[in-house]
Amino acid sequence: MLVISGPNAGGKSITLKTVGLLQIMLQSGLLVPVQENSKMCFFSTILSDIGDNQSIANELSTYSYRLKRMKTFLDAANKNTLLLLDEFGTGSDPDLGGALAESIFESFYNRKCFGVITTHYANIKLKADRLKNAVNGCMLFNSETLEPTYRFSVGQPGSSFTFEVATINGIPQEIIEDAKSKLDDKKVKMDRLLNDLQKEKTYLERLNKEHIEAQENAQEALNKYEDRKADYEEKLKRIRSQADANNKLVAFGKKMKTFIDRYNVKSRKKTVNDKLLSEVKKYLAVERTKIDAAILSKKEKERKEAAKPSAKRKKAKIEKDKFQRHKIKLNSKVKLISTKQVGMVEEVSGDNITVAFGFMRMKVVREKLMWVED
Repeated sequence: MLVISGPNAGGKSITLKTVGLLQIMLQSGLLVPVQENSKMCFFSTILSDIGDNQSIANELSTYSYRLKRMKTFLDAANKNTLLLLDEFGTGSDPDLGGALAESIFESFYNRKCFGVITTHYANIKLKADRLKNAVNGCMLFNSETLEPTYRFSVGQPGSSFTFEVATINGIPQEIIEDAKSKLDDKKVKMDRLLNDLQKEKTYLERLNKEHIEAQENAQEALNKYEDRKADYEEKLKRIRSQADANNKLVAFGKKMKTFIDRYNVKSRKKTVNDKLLSEVKKYLAVERTKIDAAILSKKEKERKEAAKPSAKRKKAKIEKDKFQRHKIKLNSKVKLISTKQVGMVEEVSGDNITVAFGFMRMKVVREKLMWVED
């Protein structure tokens, strides 16, 4: 049961009618424009009392008509009923009508009905606050601009903002102040308290929204930083790799330059150049060996990585072992994982298993055993 309160012209009736319209659309097989995480259900009966239905011809005042409707609703209401009651309990003496409305509200509640009810009665708001499966909601009002915001909030009752709405509609301030002086102080304080609570809630909601937005912005900035950092690290890795390759080429070039400088084309001594060529061949053989060793090391590393079990296979094996351990019971054949010894379960006490390995009996925790199929 949802009890909606708040200022006149603040959107209470529109909210109630919207709920009713969406429900009728759903039950007619139409798609409804709601959030994707919304939950709805089907009702066998939808009962509504919206608007003024007084009738001179039928000798019905507004209140008489509503009482007749309530009698019909009380007869029909059950846990498969949705009630839509606008301005619940109005049309009679506020105190007496409010007391009767509260009793009718409780009666609907005890019948486990679902319902949306709009009201200005404080006792209905208090009753909704006390009942487990009832909740208050309110239409928000900006007390600074003296305008309704047409926003709905669940969790607390709302002030009717009677005097604020009167101010909007041009009632002189001296009349409003005179009206306030005629009220019980407790009633004025209660209305002011609801007003202050609503202001505070609106302020906290705004702060919370700003905090969430700041968190999202910070997370977005962090993600961009992480992406940029990963990109720079990859570039730096490529640059270092290229620099290493270039350094090696420069070192090779310098070495070959020394050989070229030492080579004497005009020398008549064959032994001088032969010795130099021998050094060149030796140098080339060493460098070739280094390259071959690096290639072999890379292939071996790739082979080992390929031989490692994948995370998926590891997880599957863990799940399989866990399943097998759960199959261990009295008289099961089991294997001790560490020694591969096979034995028979003689006693099971939780995860402590007593196993007979031939003439020897041991107490072993379940994790150290593996179930063996007979």
